[in-house]
Amino acid sequence: MELRDLDDGAPVDLVLLVRAVSRRVRREGGEPFLKLELADRSQTLPAIAWEDADEVSAFAVRGATVRVEGKIEVSERYGRQLAIGKLSPVPREQVDLSTLLEGPSVPVAELEQRLAALIERTRDGWTRRLLDLVFARDGAFWRRFREAPAAKFFHEAYPHGLLDHTVRVAEAVEALAPMFGGVDRDVAVAGALLHDIGKAQTYTTDPVAPDLTDLGRLEGHIVLGYEIVRRVIGKLDGFPEETARSIRHIVLSHHGKQEYGSPVVPATREAVLVHHVDDLGARMGSFDRLQRGLAPEEQWSGYDRAIGSAAYFGPARREVEPLESVDPPPADALAAAPAAVPDAVPATPPFEAPQAA
Repeated sequence: MELRDLDDGAPVDLVLLVRAVSRRVRREGGEPFLKLELADRSQTLPAIAWEDADEVSAFAVRGATVRVEGKIEVSERYGRQLAIGKLSPVPREQVDLSTLLEGPSVPVAELEQRLAALIERTRDGWTRRLLDLVFARDGAFWRRFREAPAAKFFHEAYPHGLLDHTVRVAEAVEALAPMFGGVDRDVAVAGALLHDIGKAQTYTTDPVAPDLTDLGRLEGHIVLGYEIVRRVIGKLDGFPEETARSIRHIVLSHHGKQEYGSPVVPATREAVLVHHVDDLGARMGSFDRLQRGLAPEEQWSGYDRAIGSAAYFGPARREVEPLESVDPPPADALAAAPAAVPDAVPATPPFEAPQAA
């Protein structure tokens, strides 16, 4: 049984993952308590440990696995949450982490094949050599890229999330490129494959609780990604400067605005395309995250900062029986039918401006 399957009032006795924990103090009395986010692969729920805050905080740290005894509660004010009766530590090595961790919606091997196919469809020889070097399967960098999350929280924040996000963005860019005149497919797809490459060095390798590395905090994934691309291109003697400049620009500008972290704003067709597809992919990833936080019967999430609103998951349209095919009426019946409009249409009176008083 998973969290998502439990109804209001259902008892809970599960091993769960601590996604987040913060220490708070009660307004009255000043007694400490812990605010937690507890999760399995189906759902993340808030919870409060009111008692023994000091004792519980010793083992209920971010990334720890704990046994939770309590029940599900649904409040009008706070929504769906876990009411904790008892918390106890469980060593991580005793837990099947696949029951607790989210992951891509398709097998990782399929994502790897789709990324390889995107590279194989690249016709420009120099761009193809760049991508082959960056994504070489026998290198340590590939292993880190393959395992990394795409974010710490908002979208594809799970092992292999960076691979998942990269493939989806690059495939969408490839599909859209022919629809807009003047877009260079190879440059746009290469930029899409490389736009978040710096995230392989931005996050730690802990699959349970990834955090920012020192490099991630000090430089950020855009600068790190730019440096990777620049360094690999430097190994390719004779790489055309125009191509190098175009791809580097996509990496630098993919957040779209300087206030969002991009050193420059998109100034080419390819950069604009990658920016908007990347933003769309991140927003859709946020919908996936929010849906995992809902009970089966719920249709609305709470307000979410990533999408700037609450999210609705009700049906997009009402399911109805398809219309039966109807034979058209015979031509003579149409001829005999009354006119749809009268023969004479009253003339519209001319507009007269009001007279000044």
